[in-house]
Amino acid sequence: MGVEIRRLHPGDDALVMRVADDVFDEPVRPARLAAYLAAPGHFMIVAIVDQTVVGQCAAVVHRHPDKVSELYIDEIGVAPPFQRQGIARKMLDAMFEIGRAEGCEEAWVGTEPDNRPARALYEARKEPHGKAEDFVMYVYRLRD
Repeated sequence: MGVEIRRLHPGDDALVMRVADDVFDEPVRPARLAAYLAAPGHFMIVAIVDQTVVGQCAAVVHRHPDKVSELYIDEIGVAPPFQRQGIARKMLDAMFEIGRAEGCEEAWVGTEPDNRPARALYEARKEPHGKAEDFVMYVYRLRD
């Protein structure tokens, strides 16, 4: 099985129209994908097998007036038949390279406390200072 890890750019929308189940939380909407890829500081890496997207990693660069720039890893998803084969790690490595190229000095990612596969992925990283932190998140609905 050959896995291609690829960074998407504006205009690559058609590559994400053939997606394996459970790679994204919801169906991909072409207009939303196009807007995401066109937005400065937004990045997406996909894993492709036999012309089908089997994994995705999305991230955003946060630039601050008083802190270092950081790469926020928003999502990582791999279709269940392709999990535990190193695909998520490869996508994360590719995203970290993008962060470095964008001048980011840190990257961060969050997950639910009971998401053992995600935690195993993140805790296996050898980067310095890669550690879990206590964190409380509030979500506000902005539209009904």
